[in-house]
Amino acid sequence: MASRLSVRRLTPAGLRSLSSQATATSNLSSSVRDAISREAALPNPDPSEDSPSAALVNEHSKYMLATYARPPPVFVKGEGSYLWDLENRKYLDFTAGIAVNALGHSDPGLARIITDQARTLWHASNLYYNPWTGALSQLLVEKTVESGAMHDAATVFVCNSGSEANEAAIKFARKVGKVLDPTGAKHEFISFRNSFHGRTMGSLSATPNPKYQEPFAPMLPGFKYGSYNDTGAIDDLVTEKTCGVIIEPIQGEGGVNVATDEFLIALAKRCRQVGAVLVFDEIQCGLSRTGTLWAHGRLPKEAHPDIVTTAKALGNGFPIGATIVNNNVSEKIKIGDHGTTFGGNPMACRLAHYVVSQLSDPKLQQDVLSKSKVFTDRFERMKKQFPELITEIRGRGLILGLQLTQDPSPIVKAARERGLLVITCGSNTLRFVPPLTVSVDEIEKGLDILEEAITATR
Repeated sequence: MASRLSVRRLTPAGLRSLSSQATATSNLSSSVRDAISREAALPNPDPSEDSPSAALVNEHSKYMLATYARPPPVFVKGEGSYLWDLENRKYLDFTAGIAVNALGHSDPGLARIITDQARTLWHASNLYYNPWTGALSQLLVEKTVESGAMHDAATVFVCNSGSEANEAAIKFARKVGKVLDPTGAKHEFISFRNSFHGRTMGSLSATPNPKYQEPFAPMLPGFKYGSYNDTGAIDDLVTEKTCGVIIEPIQGEGGVNVATDEFLIALAKRCRQVGAVLVFDEIQCGLSRTGTLWAHGRLPKEAHPDIVTTAKALGNGFPIGATIVNNNVSEKIKIGDHGTTFGGNPMACRLAHYVVSQLSDPKLQQDVLSKSKVFTDRFERMKKQFPELITEIRGRGLILGLQLTQDPSPIVKAARERGLLVITCGSNTLRFVPPLTVSVDEIEKGLDILEEAITATR
């Protein structure tokens, strides 16, 4: 291992020199000469098959269950908006761990907290109280109400992930339905096409995407699916049999699709008419990513949810999720109805307490809005520059999408090999979810690289 990791990679300048020599004087094959020239022309070419990165991947991959298709770089360090790979190449990160590292990589405040708490108490289980589960719950409720979102937020269930937060929401809605109608007839659960709520069986059953569902079919009974933003279909979709409805105010995985205020208001009204629990999944779009603490914060009170689920940015990379509920829900949940071994541990909750304190800062939220305009202004220019490629700009704040007319994978690769990380979602959509702390200079630099990548793939 040590010998492989110590292999020295040539600098771009060195590669250019070798490229010139090779093409001028050697008898190398054309494919080898092309490979040398390609690496010389790119600041961050993907690691080659004989690189230390490839050696490490080849050694480990045979032990790792193959559930992800990963590109070649192996990341070993992060700071702020940047990542470094095993061969010390630097990448500007517009993915933030899929909207997780809202405070950037290796935030110094979190580093201090994790060190201190590691010396104090990591875990004692939910059989006992600790200082941080309650403190985080209180902060989430108070900051939510203070922000103008979910005005009747009351209590919090703390868990370990977004899927678990949504599983809790589904269970709580089923319990409310059972209390309202003990016959069990009020058990149907509604979600919307192009949504993503998780991969556990309950949250997966609420994720109507054949790619995710078909390998594990049949799904749990009682789940029904509607069309996002179809206000006219709400009354037939949500009925007296409906116990709960879950929706992302902005669909992340589905393509950065934004729910209209009209749709969300009508949906909330119908849920109140039939006594259904309304769940807003803000796992990706919440915690100030749109410039307000919660994406639904601009809605009138009558459109507020009964439950908000959160995770991702809540721990800035440390596993934690939370399900925030109002009294209509909490008064129907009894001791023993739900639980978790690790959820609410003092390490995760203390870290999340710090994160929420930072992300609820009005200055940070205002900065998100101004940075969003930097992105969207450049996107509008790109749309004019590449009209045959870019058809639509979607999103709010720093959850943004560029709709393309073709597979964005070549652009993602070209950007990565020029030092920028971006990801995709939906159908031919480039997704931008950078750290909320990203600077304007970094945004401009990243978008310069994106333009170069698009040009290189045309």
